[in-house]
Amino acid sequence: MLPPRQQPRPGGLQTSLSLVVSPDACGSPNPHERGSTSDQARESPSESASSRETWPTSDALMVKKLEKEKENGYAEHSVVRNMSNSDKMSLRDIARERVDVIADRMRNLPDEYLEKFKHELRVILEGLGVSQHRDEFLFLQRLVNSRGDLTEGTMCIAHRTQLEILVAIKTGIQAFLHPSVSLSQASLIDIFLYKRCRNIACGSVLPAEECSCEICLKKNGFCNLCMCVNCNKFDFEVNTCRWIGCDLCSHWTHTDCAISNGQIGMGPSVKNGANSAETLFRCHACSRTSELFGWVKDVFQHCAPSWDAEAFLRELDFVRRIFQRSEDAKGRKLFWKCKELIEKPKGGVADPMACKVILSFFQEFDVDPSKSQDNDDGTRPVPPQEAFAKIADVVQEAIRKMEAVAEEKMRMVKKARLSLEACDQELKDKAREVTALKMERQKKKQQIEELESIVRLKQAEADMFDQKASEARREAERLQRIALAKTDKSDEDYASRYLKQRLSEAEAEKQYLFEKIKLQESSRASQSSAGGSDPSQIMYSKIQDLLKNV
Repeated sequence: MLPPRQQPRPGGLQTSLSLVVSPDACGSPNPHERGSTSDQARESPSESASSRETWPTSDALMVKKLEKEKENGYAEHSVVRNMSNSDKMSLRDIARERVDVIADRMRNLPDEYLEKFKHELRVILEGLGVSQHRDEFLFLQRLVNSRGDLTEGTMCIAHRTQLEILVAIKTGIQAFLHPSVSLSQASLIDIFLYKRCRNIACGSVLPAEECSCEICLKKNGFCNLCMCVNCNKFDFEVNTCRWIGCDLCSHWTHTDCAISNGQIGMGPSVKNGANSAETLFRCHACSRTSELFGWVKDVFQHCAPSWDAEAFLRELDFVRRIFQRSEDAKGRKLFWKCKELIEKPKGGVADPMACKVILSFFQEFDVDPSKSQDNDDGTRPVPPQEAFAKIADVVQEAIRKMEAVAEEKMRMVKKARLSLEACDQELKDKAREVTALKMERQKKKQQIEELESIVRLKQAEADMFDQKASEARREAERLQRIALAKTDKSDEDYASRYLKQRLSEAEAEKQYLFEKIKLQESSRASQSSAGGSDPSQIMYSKIQDLLKNV
C-alpha cells in the first residue's frame, strides 16, 4: 500500500485529525468525509447513532432551546395562535400523504410549527434505544419505503422541510434535520433516490468513481469512497487503522468487520511471492489481497505524532487485533510489540516514548537484511550473479517507486476530475432547481392571470347585465307610458263612439217620434175639425216640449 499523505481538509464538516490517506490505500481522496447509513430499515437505527455522534454540541443546544421555549409556553402558543384545526398534521401524515397535499399545507404553516416537526423526528432518532421510539421510527420508515409516488418529478414540488423529513426517515440520519446543514433540494432528492452518497461530507454521485463492481451497481445507496463494504456504514474516523482499504479496487472495510468476517489471514507475500507468507487483507468487493504490515507502518509514521494518548492506545489495539493470528516473523513481532506498549502505560511509561518506540520498531524493517549481512563481512567478494541480482532488485525497486509515483499522479488527476465533475453536477443541480423555481413561478403567474381574466370577465358580465337592466327599465317605463296613453285614447274613443251611438239613436228616436207626432197631428186635426179638445192633444204637447229639451 502507498503511504498516506497530508492534505488540507475542504470546507464543511471538520474533525480533530487532518491526515487524508492516499486514494490507493483508502479508496477515497477524502476518507475523512465519511457519513452515511444503511439502506435497509433494520440497519438505520445503528447508523443513526453513528451519525448522531458527529453532531453533539449544536443538536444539544437546539434541543435545549426548544425544550426551554416549550416549558415557557412560548413555542406552543406561537404556533397555536396561527393554526387552525384543518392545518394540524403529524409525522405520520408527512410519511403517508401525497407530496403535493402536504407541500401545500406546509406552505401555510409558520416556521415554528415546521421546526417542531424536525425536533420531534430528531428526538425519535436520538432515542432509538427506547423501544417506543424505535417502533415509531420503523413504522415511519415502512410508510416511506412502501410508497411508489416518491419519484423525482413529484418530489420537485415538495416543501423543503417535508423533503428533509422524508430523507431523514429513509436514511435514519438526523444530520439532515440539523439547522447548520444546508443541502440543495436537488441533492436531497438524489440522496433519497440513491443517486448520491448519504454522507453529507462526501456527496459523491453514485456509483462513485463510476465503479462497475457488483456491490456498487446495485444502486442501493452504497458509496465505495466512504462506506464499509460489509456493513454499509460510515463514520468520520480518519488517520486511523479502524479502516482498511483495498490497494486495487479502492473499497473500504471496517477493521472489526474484516476480522469478524475472516478477511484478514495468512497468504503468499505480495513482494516475495509464494516462497514466503505474510498477513494479508482480502477485499470483499474484488476478492484480491493487500498486504497489511506496510500499510500499518505508513499510518503510524504519518499519523502517530499527532495522536493523543487515548487515540494512540486505541490504534495499538487495532493493530494488535489485526496481527493476533499472524504467523510470519514481522507480524508476530508487531503483535507482541503492540501488546507490550498497551500494557506499559499501566506501569507509568510516558506516551511520547511509546510513540518513538513503535516508530523505531518500524524503522528496523526499512533496512534490507541482505545489505546488513554484506556490511558484516564486507571483505567477502560478491559473485557476479548475486551482484546482477542485487542490481536487478534495485532497478525493480526504482521501477516500482516510479510506478507508484505515476499512480499517485494519476490518482491526483482522477481526484481533480472528480472534483470538476462534482462542480459540474452541482451546477446542474442548481440549474435544475432554478428551472423548477421558474416553472413554479410561471405556474403561479399563469394562475394569477387566469384569475384576473375570470375577474375581468365577471366584471364585464356584471356591467352588461347592469346595462341591460337599465335598458329594460327604460323600455318598461316607455311601454307603460304608451299603455297609459293608449288607455286614455281608447277611453276617449269609446266615450266618443258611445255618445255618437247614443246621439244617433236619439236622433232616430226623435225622428220616429216626429213621424208619430205628425201622424197623430194629422189624425187629431181631422178629429179637431170634428170638434172639442182631446187628451191626446195634451200628451202631444208634452212630448213636443220634451223633444225640444233633448
